Amino acid sequence: MRVEGISPVTGIAIVGAGYWGPNLVRNVQATPGVRLEYLCDIDIERAQRVLGPYSTVRTSSSIDEVLTDPAVHAVAIATPAGTHFELAMKAIEAGRHVLVEKPLAPTYEEGRLLVEAADRRGVVLMLDHTYVYTPPVQHIRTVLRSGELGDLQYLDSVRINLGLLQPDIDVLWDLAPHDLSIFDAILPENAWPVSVAAQGSDPVGAGHACVAHLTVRLSNDALAHVHVNWLSPVKIRTMVVGGSRRTIVWNDLDPVHRLAIHDRGVDLRSSDELGPDTRGRTIVSYRTGDTVIPALANQEALRSVVVEFADAIAQGRAPLTDGRSGLRVLAMLEAASASLAKDGATVPIRGIGEAPPPYQGPEPDPKLDDLPIEASRRGRGEVTV
Repeated sequence: MRVEGISPVTGIAIVGAGYWGPNLVRNVQATPGVRLEYLCDIDIERAQRVLGPYSTVRTSSSIDEVLTDPAVHAVAIATPAGTHFELAMKAIEAGRHVLVEKPLAPTYEEGRLLVEAADRRGVVLMLDHTYVYTPPVQHIRTVLRSGELGDLQYLDSVRINLGLLQPDIDVLWDLAPHDLSIFDAILPENAWPVSVAAQGSDPVGAGHACVAHLTVRLSNDALAHVHVNWLSPVKIRTMVVGGSRRTIVWNDLDPVHRLAIHDRGVDLRSSDELGPDTRGRTIVSYRTGDTVIPALANQEALRSVVVEFADAIAQGRAPLTDGRSGLRVLAMLEAASASLAKDGATVPIRGIGEAPPPYQGPEPDPKLDDLPIEASRRGRGEVTV
């Protein structure tokens, strides 16, 4: 639902002018249908530097001041993770729509309170799960859910680099939300996470895990594996989605062949299908077919995030990465932390005992010739996150 008295143009305040805030500023200002009203930061001089000397956008160091302005219909939160719950709850209780960076909140319980508050106030609560809005992930979602890959057999994701060691969270909470949010978006309706096993190590004495492996068991008995690492001298961003008929390989660092669909795999035939002369031989055969490189739009994912947020508000619907998707990611992260503390023991994922409700909005089409929203609302290029 829209905030009472909302105009056709949605007024947005961005809270946080640090690392991610300037990217939001640029994309909100470039998206028709929304208007940047405020940039709010406790360091008001930093906010003014981000906007530049000739901007008409107002700055403030007080979220309370921003929320009293009727021109502000929505708030985008780009602040440290520990502040997300307090800021998002303030905005929701003030009747504002909220876009918040990952994670939704520091804990599952706080995330649940945010989701319930947004439902109660009738406002949109959306997660900035940026990778979900990249053309490769949208294509994977479409192909996997269409059945083109066959039955889902496994997912394997690697996200490693020589990264910035975080003082307050481990590598799982820093990097794995990207992969878990992708899993949440692309999984077909007959497969959802049910349990997690995680192992990690701290070889440099940082005080928490810097290297971690996480395995999620799905309801169809397939496994989804994530490897995250702050200590690798090389940067790798790959994901393999294996199906019974085809397999997708996504290399996010390859600008030419970012996505490849391989008609290669293993076929297992029942002995009943074989003739008497061949029944004693192996029933495993290897399939080698074509590899297809799909043409994908070169559009900025964060612009698509802003567009989806604005459209969800205007249409009174839940966005693709709504509060419940953020809650599902939190449930997996908390289970992973519990498993890590138990030396890799399998831990059930709380709150997820059945398939998530289907997304009711339009399915974004990542193809060049059939974008769902006019090109003028889409940015060019990719933002590395």
